[in-house]
Amino acid sequence: MKICIVTHKLVKGDGQGRVNYEIACEALAQGHELILIASDIADHLSQNPQVIWVRISVGSWPSALLKNLVFSYQSSRWLQRHCQKFDVLKINGNITDVRSTINAVHFVHSAWLKNTYNPTHQRRYWFSPKNAYQRLYTTLNAHWEKKAFQKSATLVAVSRQVEQELLEIGVEQNQVKTIINGVDLNEFCPGPADRRQLGLPPQQVLALFVGDIKSPRKNLDTVLQALTQVQNLHLIVVGSTEKSPYPQLAKTLNITDRVHFLGFRRDVAQIMKAVDFFVFPSRYEACSLVLLEAMASGLPIITAQSAGGSELVDHRCGIVLENPDNVAQLAEAMEKLAYDASVCHTMGQSARIIAEDHSWTTMAQQYLDLALSYSKL
Repeated sequence: MKICIVTHKLVKGDGQGRVNYEIACEALAQGHELILIASDIADHLSQNPQVIWVRISVGSWPSALLKNLVFSYQSSRWLQRHCQKFDVLKINGNITDVRSTINAVHFVHSAWLKNTYNPTHQRRYWFSPKNAYQRLYTTLNAHWEKKAFQKSATLVAVSRQVEQELLEIGVEQNQVKTIINGVDLNEFCPGPADRRQLGLPPQQVLALFVGDIKSPRKNLDTVLQALTQVQNLHLIVVGSTEKSPYPQLAKTLNITDRVHFLGFRRDVAQIMKAVDFFVFPSRYEACSLVLLEAMASGLPIITAQSAGGSELVDHRCGIVLENPDNVAQLAEAMEKLAYDASVCHTMGQSARIIAEDHSWTTMAQQYLDLALSYSKL
């Protein structure tokens, strides 16, 4: 089978790029041929004789919106000229303007545009240039994605939340298949870790938060407020602190001695081995890779229904909040895990067992099975 994949990147260090990277690696391992239309791919993919790389260069364009427009135009032109060269076309969202076999939907802009947690709805943001750009970006993508969905034979939702969002904008149920994103079970796994070597407090109970700590969408503010009600618990925060308001919030709340901002880190897998539980009550996620990474690391989870991927978390392995902004409920959940080591241990074991059903290989195989069903038509 010859598969064409259209995506900006096929690399490990990118969420959507990682999904497509794993699909490509598994396809090659099974002897399929690939045409990769992308701006950046891993070196070993570009050097593989089974791979044709159609490189789309957009680096000189000044904004993500213009980069995406140029990528869409150039990839569409190539596909229109060479559509006879492959059996199956897999795209991602509204990345290109042609009919596709499989469209993996990692984010529904229409849903985010209406979401109450979208900061563009707040009056104080209305007149800022950055907010105007973000609203324009989301509005245009919401329009373009609907056209792309209509041109796709099958839409793959990367979480149940994305599936529901697709149905809410009028996509037929029989057009949607849900394939949850995967996790590297070898990189993210339970095991010993030296807290001192990682720069962590050696003797304290540690909760971990990982994410973009500039955006209110990830909800670190509620986590910090809840922490004020849970004595002796320390919070490890991984994410770039540049232009982040949360170090100042921690100071205002008088909890700087229990909040440890580590900045951007590449050793998240090791940090996950060293902490006691993971807290991530995001106000909105399409599908959070970090939830599965924490589960694979054997960590109990505290999250919210608004976080895509939270459907994997049940009472065996964590706590799912109905309202991500309920400080009292979040504090109660954090207190439960902070003060009961046996509950933490049992939940962590269950989290790992659940994660083992969601390896990258398992995810990739589901995509390839779907592709194969179309290639035989």
